[in-house]
Formats: sequence, structure tokens, C-alpha cells
Amino acid sequence: MKRLAFTAAVLCVAALTGCVTPVGPVQVTRFHAADISSLGKGIIAVEPAPGSDPASLEWQTYGAAVARQLVLLGYTEAKPGSGGQVALVRLSRRTIEPPRSSPVSVGVGGSTGTYGSGVGLGIGINLSPKPAAEVATDLSVSIRDRTSGATLWEGRATFVVSSKSPLATTALGAPKMSEALFAGFPGQSGTTIEVK
Repeated sequence: MKRLAFTAAVLCVAALTGCVTPVGPVQVTRFHAADISSLGKGIIAVEPAPGSDPASLEWQTYGAAVARQLVLLGYTEAKPGSGGQVALVRLSRRTIEPPRSSPVSVGVGGSTGTYGSGVGLGIGINLSPKPAAEVATDLSVSIRDRTSGATLWEGRATFVVSSKSPLATTALGAPKMSEALFAGFPGQSGTTIEVK
């Protein structure tokens, strides 16, 4: 009976780990002004960067995730167009298709020797499934002083996952990328880090 329970437990763990999709790290690069005393406090509005579509569901989801992180850092969120600082959010998502390769390969070999010569032909067929496409997401945020327009802080995060990963969806990817982007805020200027 104990052996049966142990086997069942092992099968359950194997089934659960089979469902977990590997998560790649988020690549984060940040830059900030020499004077960082005004960062992480005051009133800030999250707005779309020029060229962004604020009406898209993706932008709204990422914008909300960025706003949540800014509040956690000590900012007070304001309506667009108001506040002493503005966080301009830009989002880019693209699908990367895996390279196509021929499922059939042919090899030819030959040999000669004392007792004659021979030629061989080998054919290999690749039966493995086509690799899944990947989804690449780029999130950039620029915090500026609204009055002067001076950039106080700027960060970029890049995240690539399998299209089959739950994190390929906007709802799950947005919080992960935003958390990674603002981890250790304001961060070391000009340094790229990996956040897992």
C-alpha cells in the first residue's frame, strides 16, 4: 500500500512539473540623472509615450502594472496631464517564428578496400514536432519632470518566452516585467541586469 501511495505521489509531481513552462529572465537596462533625490516621491502620472496606442488592451494592462510599481516605490498616482512627474510608457510585442529546417536528410558514404568497394546511402527523417514560436516583449518607461521635460530616469526591459508559456499573455507578463524593471529602483545607471 505504501509503495502504491509513493508511486501515485511521484506521478502527480511529474505531471505538475510537466505543466510548468520554463521562464526566461528579464533583461533590464536603466539610466538615471546624477541627482536622484526627486525619484520615488511626489505625484506622477502614467501616460503613453509618443507613438503608443493608449486605447489598446495591452498598453492599458502594462500601464496599470507600471502605475502599481510606482505607487509601491512611494509615488502618488495622478490623472494623465497632471502631477509634477510623468512616466511615459512604451510597449512593443512581436512573435519570433523558429527557423524552418527540412525534415529529411540524406547522407552518402563510400569505402574501398582489398576485397572491393562499396557505397552506402542513408536517409534520416526528423519526427520531432516543430518548435513553438516565441513572444518577445519590450517595455520602456521614461520618468520626466513635467515642467522642464528633463529625463530623470529611464528603464528598458526585454522578456522572451515560448508562445505556449502562460507568461506570453499580457495579463501575466505585465506584472512580471514591471516588477523586474523597477527592482532595486533606481538601479545602477547604464548597467544591464537579468532579473529572474
